[in-house]
Amino acid sequence: MDSAAQVLAVNDDLPIRTGAPVHSGKVRAVYWLTEADSRRLAERRGYPVLPGAALGIMVISDRLSAFDCLWRAEGGWDGVPGKGAALNAIAAHWFRRFAAEGLAPAHLLEAPHPLLWVVQRARPLAIEAIARQYITGSLWRAYARGERRFCGIDLPEGLGEHSRLPELLMTPSTKGVLRGIPGVPEADDVNVSREQLLAHSASFGFARPADVDHYSTLLAAGFRLIERELAALDLVFVDTKFEFGYVRCPGGSDTPDGGEQLIYLDEVGTPDSSRIWDGAAHRAGKVVEFSKEAFRQALLAGAPDPQVLLDKDRMDARRALAGDWVLPRALFEQVSASYRDLAERLTGQPLRVPERPREELTGVLADELGLVD
Repeated sequence: MDSAAQVLAVNDDLPIRTGAPVHSGKVRAVYWLTEADSRRLAERRGYPVLPGAALGIMVISDRLSAFDCLWRAEGGWDGVPGKGAALNAIAAHWFRRFAAEGLAPAHLLEAPHPLLWVVQRARPLAIEAIARQYITGSLWRAYARGERRFCGIDLPEGLGEHSRLPELLMTPSTKGVLRGIPGVPEADDVNVSREQLLAHSASFGFARPADVDHYSTLLAAGFRLIERELAALDLVFVDTKFEFGYVRCPGGSDTPDGGEQLIYLDEVGTPDSSRIWDGAAHRAGKVVEFSKEAFRQALLAGAPDPQVLLDKDRMDARRALAGDWVLPRALFEQVSASYRDLAERLTGQPLRVPERPREELTGVLADELGLVD
Protein backbone atom coordinates (compact mmCIF):
# COMPACT_ATOMS: atom_id res chain seq x y z
CA MET A 1 0.00 0.00 0.00
CA ASP A 2 1.15 3.56 -0.73
CA SER A 3 2.61 4.95 2.52
CA ALA A 4 0.78 8.24 1.98
CA ALA A 5 -2.50 6.37 2.49
CA GLN A 6 -1.28 5.35 5.96
CA VAL A 7 -0.94 8.96 7.05
CA LEU A 8 -3.67 10.40 9.27
CA ALA A 9 -3.29 14.13 8.66
CA VAL A 10 -6.77 15.34 9.68
CA ASN A 11 -8.02 14.08 13.04
CA ASP A 12 -10.63 16.62 14.20
CA ASP A 13 -13.50 15.64 11.86
CA LEU A 14 -14.31 12.10 13.00
CA PRO A 15 -18.03 11.35 13.56
CA ILE A 16 -17.74 11.09 17.34
CA ARG A 17 -20.74 12.01 19.48
CA THR A 18 -19.48 14.83 21.70
CA GLY A 19 -20.66 17.09 24.50
CA ALA A 20 -18.29 20.00 23.81
CA PRO A 21 -16.32 21.48 20.90
CA VAL A 22 -13.40 19.40 19.67
CA HIS A 23 -10.05 20.62 20.96
CA SER A 24 -7.60 20.45 18.06
CA GLY A 25 -3.88 20.86 18.76
CA LYS A 26 -0.83 20.68 16.54
CA VAL A 27 -0.79 16.88 16.60
CA ARG A 28 -3.67 15.66 18.80
CA ALA A 29 -7.41 16.24 18.78
CA VAL A 30 -9.59 15.63 21.85
CA TYR A 31 -13.31 14.91 21.64
CA TRP A 32 -14.97 15.48 25.03
CA LEU A 33 -17.80 12.99 25.49
CA THR A 34 -21.30 13.58 26.74
CA GLU A 35 -22.02 12.88 30.39
CA ALA A 36 -24.06 9.82 29.41
CA ASP A 37 -21.32 8.36 27.21
CA SER A 38 -18.66 9.05 29.83
CA ARG A 39 -20.67 7.23 32.47
CA ARG A 40 -21.52 4.34 30.12
CA LEU A 41 -17.92 3.76 29.04
CA ALA A 42 -16.58 4.02 32.58
CA GLU A 43 -19.05 1.44 33.85
CA ARG A 44 -18.92 -1.00 30.95
CA ARG A 45 -15.17 -0.95 30.48
CA GLY A 46 -14.25 -0.76 34.15
CA TYR A 47 -12.18 2.41 34.13
CA PRO A 48 -10.69 3.37 37.53
CA VAL A 49 -12.49 6.71 37.79
CA LEU A 50 -15.07 8.19 40.12
CA PRO A 51 -18.74 8.15 39.05
CA GLY A 52 -19.47 11.11 36.84
CA ALA A 53 -15.87 11.56 35.69
CA ALA A 54 -15.64 13.34 32.33
CA LEU A 55 -13.96 11.31 29.60
CA GLY A 56 -12.60 12.12 26.18
CA ILE A 57 -11.34 10.48 23.02
CA MET A 58 -7.84 11.59 22.07
CA VAL A 59 -6.86 10.94 18.44
CA ILE A 60 -3.25 11.45 17.47
CA SER A 61 -2.40 12.41 13.92
CA ASP A 62 0.75 11.77 11.91
CA ARG A 63 1.32 15.49 11.37
CA LEU A 64 4.84 16.78 11.84
CA SER A 65 5.09 20.06 13.73
CA ALA A 66 8.29 22.03 14.24
CA PHE A 67 8.97 25.71 14.89
CA ASP A 68 5.20 26.10 15.50
CA CYS A 69 4.39 25.11 11.90
CA LEU A 70 3.19 21.97 10.14
CA TRP A 71 5.32 20.47 7.37
CA ARG A 72 4.66 18.29 4.32
CA ALA A 73 6.75 16.21 1.97
CA GLU A 74 6.76 15.01 -1.61
CA GLY A 75 4.22 12.44 -2.73
CA GLY A 76 1.28 13.98 -0.90
CA TRP A 77 2.70 13.25 2.54
CA ASP A 78 0.95 15.62 4.96
CA GLY A 79 2.44 13.67 7.83
CA VAL A 80 4.89 10.91 8.69
CA PRO A 81 3.73 7.29 8.27
CA GLY A 82 3.73 5.56 11.64
CA LYS A 83 4.57 8.66 13.67
CA GLY A 84 1.30 8.83 15.59
CA ALA A 85 1.28 5.14 16.40
CA ALA A 86 4.89 5.33 17.57
CA LEU A 87 4.25 8.32 19.84
CA ASN A 88 1.19 6.66 21.38
CA ALA A 89 3.07 3.41 21.97
CA ILE A 90 6.04 5.18 23.58
CA ALA A 91 3.96 7.42 25.86
CA ALA A 92 1.68 4.53 26.88
CA HIS A 93 4.76 2.46 27.73
CA TRP A 94 6.06 5.14 30.08
CA PHE A 95 2.65 5.71 31.66
CA ARG A 96 2.47 1.98 32.43
CA ARG A 97 5.97 2.03 33.90
CA PHE A 98 5.16 5.07 36.05
CA ALA A 99 2.07 3.34 37.42
CA ALA A 100 4.00 0.11 38.07
CA GLU A 101 6.57 2.09 40.06
CA GLY A 102 3.83 3.77 42.09
CA LEU A 103 4.60 7.31 40.90
CA ALA A 104 1.16 8.62 39.85
CA PRO A 105 -1.67 7.69 37.49
CA ALA A 106 -2.00 9.18 34.02
CA HIS A 107 -5.01 10.47 32.12
CA LEU A 108 -4.77 7.47 29.75
CA LEU A 109 -7.46 4.88 30.53
CA GLU A 110 -7.39 2.66 27.46
CA ALA A 111 -5.81 2.46 23.99
CA PRO A 112 -8.25 0.48 21.81
CA HIS A 113 -6.45 1.50 18.60
CA PRO A 114 -2.85 2.57 17.83
CA LEU A 115 -4.00 6.14 17.12
CA LEU A 116 -6.70 6.44 19.78
CA TRP A 117 -6.78 6.86 23.54
CA VAL A 118 -9.65 7.06 25.99
CA VAL A 119 -8.64 9.66 28.57
CA GLN A 120 -9.98 11.19 31.75
CA ARG A 121 -10.52 14.92 31.62
CA ALA A 122 -8.22 16.81 33.97
CA ARG A 123 -7.66 20.34 35.15
CA PRO A 124 -4.19 21.11 33.77
CA LEU A 125 -1.48 23.12 35.44
CA ALA A 126 -0.61 26.31 33.60
CA ILE A 127 3.04 25.30 33.30
CA GLU A 128 5.11 23.05 31.11
CA ALA A 129 7.27 20.95 33.40
CA ILE A 130 10.72 20.85 31.81
CA ALA A 131 13.66 18.84 33.13
CA ARG A 132 17.21 19.09 31.77
CA GLN A 133 20.20 16.85 32.46
CA TYR A 134 22.47 18.20 29.70
CA ILE A 135 23.22 21.76 28.63
CA THR A 136 21.99 22.18 25.08
CA GLY A 137 19.33 24.01 23.13
CA SER A 138 17.91 27.19 24.67
CA LEU A 139 19.76 26.57 27.93
CA TRP A 140 23.11 26.49 26.12
CA ARG A 141 22.26 29.55 24.03
CA ALA A 142 21.51 31.51 27.21
CA TYR A 143 24.68 30.23 28.86
CA ALA A 144 26.79 31.12 25.80
CA ARG A 145 25.42 34.68 26.00
CA GLY A 146 26.84 34.90 29.49
CA GLU A 147 23.71 34.17 31.50
CA ARG A 148 24.43 32.19 34.64
CA ARG A 149 20.99 32.21 36.23
CA PHE A 150 18.20 30.26 34.52
CA CYS A 151 14.72 29.88 36.02
CA GLY A 152 16.14 31.05 39.33
CA ILE A 153 18.94 28.44 39.25
CA ASP A 154 22.61 29.47 39.38
CA LEU A 155 24.79 27.65 36.85
CA PRO A 156 28.51 27.06 37.41
CA GLU A 157 31.25 28.41 35.17
CA GLY A 158 33.10 26.20 32.71
CA LEU A 159 30.26 24.17 31.24
CA GLY A 160 30.61 23.00 27.65
CA GLU A 161 27.87 22.53 25.10
CA HIS A 162 26.18 19.10 25.29
CA SER A 163 27.89 18.29 28.61
CA ARG A 164 26.10 16.69 31.55
CA LEU A 165 24.89 19.13 34.17
CA PRO A 166 25.92 18.66 37.81
CA GLU A 167 22.28 18.08 38.73
CA LEU A 168 18.90 17.62 37.10
CA LEU A 169 17.50 21.09 36.43
CA MET A 170 13.78 21.79 36.56
CA THR A 171 13.08 24.80 34.37
CA PRO A 172 9.31 25.31 34.07
CA SER A 173 7.71 27.72 31.63
CA THR A 174 4.23 29.15 31.37
CA LYS A 175 1.60 27.44 29.28
CA GLY A 176 -0.55 30.15 27.82
CA VAL A 177 -0.66 33.79 28.84
CA LEU A 178 -0.91 34.28 32.61
CA ARG A 179 -1.90 37.69 33.91
CA GLY A 180 -1.33 39.51 37.16
CA ILE A 181 1.62 37.46 38.46
CA PRO A 182 4.43 39.72 39.72
CA GLY A 183 7.64 39.20 37.75
CA VAL A 184 6.02 36.97 35.11
CA PRO A 185 5.58 38.65 31.69
CA GLU A 186 2.12 38.27 30.15
CA ALA A 187 3.25 36.03 27.30
CA ASP A 188 3.25 32.36 26.42
CA ASP A 189 6.26 30.13 27.14
CA VAL A 190 7.94 32.35 29.73
CA ASN A 191 10.53 30.79 32.04
CA VAL A 192 9.60 30.85 35.73
CA SER A 193 11.38 29.85 38.92
CA ARG A 194 10.44 27.48 41.70
CA GLU A 195 10.21 30.49 44.01
CA GLN A 196 7.60 32.06 41.72
CA LEU A 197 5.62 28.81 41.63
CA LEU A 198 5.60 28.67 45.43
CA ALA A 199 4.72 32.34 45.86
CA HIS A 200 1.84 32.23 43.37
CA SER A 201 0.93 28.53 43.32
CA ALA A 202 -2.80 29.10 42.80
CA SER A 203 -2.16 31.33 39.77
CA PHE A 204 -0.23 28.48 38.15
CA GLY A 205 -3.09 26.07 38.85
CA PHE A 206 -1.77 24.24 41.91
CA ALA A 207 -4.44 23.14 44.36
CA ARG A 208 -2.12 23.74 47.31
CA PRO A 209 1.44 25.12 47.72
CA ALA A 210 2.76 21.71 48.81
CA ASP A 211 1.94 20.37 45.33
CA VAL A 212 4.79 22.44 43.87
CA ASP A 213 7.17 20.03 45.60
CA HIS A 214 4.97 17.07 44.65
CA TYR A 215 5.06 18.00 40.97
CA SER A 216 8.86 18.35 41.20
CA THR A 217 9.10 14.90 42.75
CA LEU A 218 6.94 13.32 40.04
CA LEU A 219 8.92 15.07 37.31
CA ALA A 220 12.29 13.99 38.71
CA ALA A 221 11.17 10.42 39.39
CA GLY A 222 9.68 10.08 35.91
CA PHE A 223 12.81 11.51 34.34
CA ARG A 224 15.10 9.13 36.21
CA LEU A 225 12.99 6.10 35.31
CA ILE A 226 13.09 6.96 31.61
CA GLU A 227 16.78 7.80 31.83
CA ARG A 228 17.59 4.37 33.29
CA GLU A 229 15.61 2.43 30.73
CA LEU A 230 16.98 4.40 27.80
CA ALA A 231 20.52 3.96 29.12
CA ALA A 232 19.98 0.18 28.90
CA LEU A 233 19.39 0.75 25.17
CA ASP A 234 22.55 2.93 24.99
CA LEU A 235 20.48 6.08 24.57
CA VAL A 236 20.95 9.36 26.46
CA PHE A 237 17.90 11.08 27.92
CA VAL A 238 18.87 14.73 27.53
CA ASP A 239 15.84 16.81 28.43
CA THR A 240 12.08 16.54 28.32
CA LYS A 241 8.73 18.22 28.85
CA PHE A 242 5.99 16.75 31.03
CA GLU A 243 2.52 18.08 31.70
CA PHE A 244 0.48 17.62 34.86
CA GLY A 245 -3.10 18.16 35.91
CA TYR A 246 -5.67 17.31 38.56
CA VAL A 247 -8.45 14.77 38.60
CA ARG A 248 -10.68 13.43 41.33
CA CYS A 249 -9.42 9.87 41.75
CA PRO A 250 -10.76 6.93 43.74
CA GLY A 251 -8.30 5.59 46.28
CA GLY A 252 -4.73 6.83 46.41
CA SER A 253 -2.82 7.34 49.62
CA ASP A 254 -2.84 11.12 49.34
CA THR A 255 -6.51 11.42 48.40
CA PRO A 256 -8.41 8.71 50.31
CA ASP A 257 -11.66 10.62 49.97
CA GLY A 258 -11.37 11.00 46.20
CA GLY A 259 -10.06 14.58 46.38
CA GLU A 260 -7.97 16.20 43.69
CA GLN A 261 -4.89 14.25 42.72
CA LEU A 262 -1.98 15.34 40.55
CA ILE A 263 -1.51 13.06 37.53
CA TYR A 264 0.54 12.86 34.34
CA LEU A 265 -1.05 14.32 31.19
CA ASP A 266 -0.54 14.49 27.43
CA GLU A 267 2.58 12.48 26.54
CA VAL A 268 5.86 11.66 28.26
CA GLY A 269 9.28 10.57 27.08
CA THR A 270 8.52 10.72 23.36
CA PRO A 271 10.82 11.93 20.56
CA ASP A 272 8.41 14.86 20.11
CA SER A 273 8.66 16.05 23.72
CA SER A 274 12.25 15.08 24.52
CA ARG A 275 15.81 15.14 23.28
CA ILE A 276 17.31 11.68 23.05
CA TRP A 277 20.89 11.06 21.88
CA ASP A 278 22.78 8.00 20.71
CA GLY A 279 25.01 6.91 23.59
CA ALA A 280 28.01 5.68 21.60
CA ALA A 281 28.12 8.85 19.50
CA HIS A 282 27.90 11.06 22.59
CA ARG A 283 30.82 9.25 24.21
CA ALA A 284 32.78 9.98 21.03
CA GLY A 285 31.97 13.69 21.32
CA LYS A 286 29.21 13.76 18.70
CA VAL A 287 25.46 14.35 18.90
CA VAL A 288 23.23 11.96 16.98
CA GLU A 289 19.57 12.69 17.63
CA PHE A 290 16.83 10.11 18.15
CA SER A 291 14.18 12.81 18.46
CA LYS A 292 12.43 15.57 16.54
CA GLU A 293 15.46 17.76 17.08
CA ALA A 294 17.10 15.95 14.13
CA PHE A 295 14.26 17.15 11.90
CA ARG A 296 14.51 20.68 13.29
CA GLN A 297 18.23 20.76 12.52
CA ALA A 298 17.57 19.49 8.98
CA LEU A 299 15.08 22.32 8.46
CA LEU A 300 17.60 24.88 9.68
CA ALA A 301 20.26 23.45 7.38
CA GLY A 302 18.00 23.56 4.33
CA ALA A 303 16.08 26.79 4.91
CA PRO A 304 16.99 29.71 2.63
CA ASP A 305 16.95 31.96 5.71
CA PRO A 306 17.30 29.95 8.93
CA GLN A 307 16.59 33.02 11.05
CA VAL A 308 12.97 32.89 9.90
CA LEU A 309 12.64 29.64 11.85
CA LEU A 310 14.37 30.99 14.94
CA ASP A 311 12.82 34.45 15.24
CA LYS A 312 9.35 34.36 16.83
CA ASP A 313 8.73 37.89 15.60
CA ARG A 314 8.75 36.61 11.99
CA MET A 315 5.88 34.14 12.29
CA ASP A 316 4.13 35.34 9.13
CA ALA A 317 7.26 34.65 7.08
CA ARG A 318 7.71 31.32 8.86
CA ARG A 319 4.17 30.20 8.06
CA ALA A 320 4.63 31.26 4.44
CA LEU A 321 7.81 29.19 4.27
CA ALA A 322 6.09 26.13 5.72
CA GLY A 323 3.18 26.53 3.28
CA ASP A 324 5.42 26.75 0.22
CA TRP A 325 8.24 24.37 1.09
CA VAL A 326 7.59 20.77 0.05
CA LEU A 327 10.30 18.73 1.76
CA PRO A 328 12.13 15.70 0.36
CA ARG A 329 10.26 12.53 1.21
CA ALA A 330 13.51 11.01 2.44
CA LEU A 331 13.46 13.45 5.35
CA PHE A 332 10.05 12.19 6.48
CA GLU A 333 11.20 8.61 5.98
CA GLN A 334 14.09 9.24 8.37
CA VAL A 335 11.70 10.55 11.02
CA SER A 336 9.44 7.55 10.51
CA ALA A 337 12.28 5.05 10.85
CA SER A 338 13.67 6.73 13.97
CA TYR A 339 10.31 6.92 15.77
CA ARG A 340 9.30 3.38 14.86
CA ASP A 341 12.67 1.99 15.92
CA LEU A 342 12.47 3.64 19.33
CA ALA A 343 8.90 2.41 19.91
CA GLU A 344 9.81 -1.17 19.05
CA ARG A 345 13.00 -1.16 21.11
CA LEU A 346 11.15 0.15 24.15
CA THR A 347 8.09 -2.06 23.98
CA GLY A 348 9.76 -5.16 22.55
CA GLN A 349 6.85 -5.47 20.13
CA PRO A 350 6.43 -4.76 16.41
CA LEU A 351 4.69 -1.44 15.90
CA ARG A 352 1.32 -1.79 14.20
CA VAL A 353 0.83 1.02 11.71
CA PRO A 354 -2.79 1.17 10.45
CA GLU A 355 -3.08 0.79 6.69
CA ARG A 356 -6.39 2.66 6.50
CA PRO A 357 -6.41 4.73 9.69
CA ARG A 358 -9.62 6.67 9.16
CA GLU A 359 -11.64 3.55 8.35
CA GLU A 360 -10.16 1.66 11.28
CA LEU A 361 -10.80 4.49 13.72
CA THR A 362 -14.41 4.89 12.65
CA GLY A 363 -14.92 1.15 13.08
CA VAL A 364 -13.51 1.11 16.62
CA LEU A 365 -15.46 4.20 17.60
CA ALA A 366 -18.74 2.75 16.30
CA ASP A 367 -18.47 -0.98 17.00
CA GLU A 368 -16.32 -1.13 20.11
CA LEU A 369 -17.00 2.14 21.89
CA GLY A 370 -20.49 3.00 20.59
CA LEU A 371 -19.71 6.66 20.02
CA VAL A 372 -20.92 7.10 16.44
CA ASP A 373 -24.59 7.85 15.75
